[in-house]
Parts: sequence; C-alpha cells; structure tokens
Amino acid sequence: MKVLGINAVFHDPAAALVVDGVTVAAVEEERFTRRKHGHDNVPFAAWEVPQQAAAWCLAQAGLRPEDLDAVSYSYDPALCAPVEGMTVDRLVEDAWEPMRTLYAQRAPLFLRTALPGLDPGIVRYVPHHVAHAASAYLAAPYPDSSVLVLDGRGETASHLAGRSIGGDLEILASQSLPHSLGLLYEEVTEHLGFRRSSDEYKVMALASYGTPRWLAEFRSLVRTTGDGGFVVEPIEWGAFVKPARAGSPAAAIDPDQADLASTVQIRLQEVLLELAAWLYAQTGDTALTMAGGVALNCVANSVLAARGPFEKVWVQPAAGDSGTALGGAMYVAHSLGDAVAPMATAALGRSWSDDELEAWLTTAQVPYTRPDDIAETVAECLAANGIVAWFQGAAEYGPRALGHRSLLAHPGHPQNLERMNDVKGREQFRPVAPMVLVERAHEIFSGPVPSPYMLFTHGVRAEWRERIPVVTHIDGSARIQTVDRADEPLVARMLAAFARRTGIPLVVNTSLNTAGRPIVDDPRDALECFGSGPVDLLALGPFAVHRQRS
Repeated sequence: MKVLGINAVFHDPAAALVVDGVTVAAVEEERFTRRKHGHDNVPFAAWEVPQQAAAWCLAQAGLRPEDLDAVSYSYDPALCAPVEGMTVDRLVEDAWEPMRTLYAQRAPLFLRTALPGLDPGIVRYVPHHVAHAASAYLAAPYPDSSVLVLDGRGETASHLAGRSIGGDLEILASQSLPHSLGLLYEEVTEHLGFRRSSDEYKVMALASYGTPRWLAEFRSLVRTTGDGGFVVEPIEWGAFVKPARAGSPAAAIDPDQADLASTVQIRLQEVLLELAAWLYAQTGDTALTMAGGVALNCVANSVLAARGPFEKVWVQPAAGDSGTALGGAMYVAHSLGDAVAPMATAALGRSWSDDELEAWLTTAQVPYTRPDDIAETVAECLAANGIVAWFQGAAEYGPRALGHRSLLAHPGHPQNLERMNDVKGREQFRPVAPMVLVERAHEIFSGPVPSPYMLFTHGVRAEWRERIPVVTHIDGSARIQTVDRADEPLVARMLAAFARRTGIPLVVNTSLNTAGRPIVDDPRDALECFGSGPVDLLALGPFAVHRQRS
C-alpha cells in the first residue's frame, strides 16, 4: 500500500510517505517555505496544507497523487462539535475555533487542489492523539509497548494512555480539555516572554537556573486523578511572577522567572511519573513509547527513564505535531494490512548528489576545495577552535539536528558557548549539546546508551566537566546524541579524527540555523547561513568552503 500522511491543522505542517509498510520520506513544510513551524497555531491557518512537502515525498518515491491508496489526515473533525450553518457572529463568539473544524472537514478538497489528480475519497481522518501514538508504538523497535501521548491539545483532549500489541492500539485513558499539561507549559512560556507553541524548550533550559519555590502551590493546582488522568486548575501566573515582555534576549537571568520555570518543570516531571506508574499498573509492559509535544522535554524524559517503572523508554524523534504525519500514515498502513516496519532513521528529508552540490557552489561563485576526506578537514578546523557548518546527506525529520544539518565546535573552550549562541542569535542561558561516539559515551556520561535522537539528558561525569565545559549545562547534564559507526560512518569518522587531535571523542552539535529560522535544508540555505555569521568552514558534502579573511 502507498499511504501519504498529512499534518496541517495546528502547527508544524508536514508530510510523510509509507510504502508497503516502510517509511520512504518525511519532511516539514517549513523546510521549503523557510517559515518556522509552517504557520501560526491559529484556527484560520488550518487550510494551509503542506503542499511542497507532500509533493516532494511523492517525487522521492516516483509516485503521482493518483497512485496513492490512501491519505491520512491527523485530525478527526467528527470528534468536534458540528459547525454547519455557523455565522460570523458565532465565529467571533467562539474565538474562531469552529473555523479549524470547518477547514478539517474541507481538507480532502484542499488536498485535491494542492495535489492535482488526488482522489479526495481516499483521505482518511485519524484522531490527532491516535496519530501521535502510532508515531511512537509503530515506529519504535518493540512489537508491544505501553504508549503515552501528551501535548497541548487534539480535537477535544490533551492526553492518551494506551497499549499496543502487534500494532493494534487499545486506549486505556485520556484527558479531556481544558486540562492540559502541554497548554500549561505553553502558558508559562508566554508569561515568561517567549513564543508559545515554539519556545517551550527555552523554559526547560531556564528551569535549571532556578529553584521550585512554588512547588507546594503547583502540587495543588496540577494533580493526577488516580484513573490515568489529571487536573490543571486555572493559574493566575501574575500572582507568582510579573509577565515578561516578549522581545530580544534578556542580558541576564531573572531569578524569579527561573524559579517559576523550575517549579513548572519539576511539577511536570512529578505528574509524568504518576501517569507512567498508573499506566504500568494496567499493562506491566517492559517498554514505554512516547510522542506529543511534551515528549520533546528531554529533562522530563530522562526522569521517566531513570525513576519510572518501565525498563525502556523510546521517544519519537519528531514527537511534536509534525510527527503525526508519519504516525497517521503508519496507522492507516497497518489498518490496511501492511506490516509496518520500525523507523530506522530520522534522516528522511531532502539530499543532493555531489554533482548537484558542486553546481550550487559554482553558481554561488565561492571558492571551494574537495579535500581527500572532509571528515579530516573538519576535525582539523574544530581542533583549531574553528566553527563549522556541517551539511551532509538527508535532512532530519523533527526539530533536532542529528549530524546532517549541524553547527559544530570544540567542546573544551568555555567561550564557545557564548560564540555559538552569538552565531545563532539566541539567549546565553541556552545550552548546546554534544555529539559523541557511542563506544566512548559511557566513560563520559551517565545514563542510558545508545541515545541517537538527542531526546534525553545525561549526567556529565565529574572528571570530564572541566574538559567539556561548553556542553555541560549548569546542572551538570548534557543532552547527548550518540553516534554509531554503522549508522553514521562519516560523522563517526569526523569524531574519531577530532579525538585523535584532542583526546576528546565528542564535539558541540547544535542545529544549523539562526534564531527564528527553520533548520537549514537545501544548499542555498547553507550558503546563506554560512555567509551571514562568523563561521570558519562550511562542509557541504565532500566540499570545503573556508571563510575568506581580509
């Protein structure tokens, strides 16, 4: 079966293609439009389907829209209140929310317009949290698992707990709106002056600088109910900390803001542990699989892995809404009888041949070389404390740079944290992550290995903290990505070459982009990013572009 998955209704519109149970391609629309998150999370933007992403997925497989057996759409308007006959007055009264349902009902027609030749009759609605869940339990390397989904919201709920056996899902609990852990985190994000549905990871980073001094109050405001659900009471945020003004990064950390971030983060972790304990009591499973925007909270994931009842915790790399495109496609493929294969890699996006990359360089009229081994050239630059823009292979699916679209640096020079944040134009309290050879990870970090998708934090061992200060966060942790030579031979070769020169088998790895922009996707993006910041070397495939010094 040939199944195209579509996410469009909230944010992070994306497309994914599953053919005969195998994931062929998956990509976010933002990588084409260069508009971060694709569109704003407002009801009247829900008509914007991921046209370019969907067309690319089909082209990648040599398919036309009329070749598809099914299209999944990761939102089911039948679960929402009917909107037929709605009036302008009602739209205003309900804050435009019915528009979202209306556009979801019209999605088959929008898709037919975006993909000429598509039969709108093959579009199948998959409930939002079911699509999230399928992106976890069908993509994970386990035949059976418990599954936990937590995000801002779906059609009428914010949470799903269930169990998958042989690819079939049994829903054991859900939580109706307005109670939502994801919306709780969005609200504190906005209150602290950041962009909601976008900057929640900044709050997670800020939390490490504070203490949870309002934890007693939040244990009353946010609590589990003993049946797999939870309650989030309305919160008067200004009673704790005055609202921050959105804008440019602050020069210094506000202690009160850090304490509020810490309070919310700690309470989130406690609630997740309680929900996981309830789920385990129902299933007794060994493995827990997770998706939904809350599952991108790598600190909370690590607490679950270390203190929760499950032996194994697997998180979908595209755990946010973009991942529902893949989950929906997998879910429909399974329902049509295909044996759905686990997700083998997150490198599911666009790539270019060496000839195509060289043509871009020729067109840009920039001087370049083709060294014998780009891995050695990059390692030499990094060892000399240069910053490298690394553009290799297929782009990653999801929000993490995993060694294909990365900004790299030496982890041993303390000033490099400030340098990297300056290059990206972001707050100085933001940590950067290490990419480490998997066989060396245990000697440097404590925590579960392998960790190939950068979705957990690990403790940095005491003897290494002074050696790698750039990637050691204030709380002594690091959000590591382990690199296996069998999966990523070029990245592993670069890390080994850097280790030979420095004795350190890891480098700083952050996403190749600047603040407010999507991760670099095509060669033009890479050249623009290289040209706009103090980067010493662009490694574009096998080619090296050095910064020209005057």
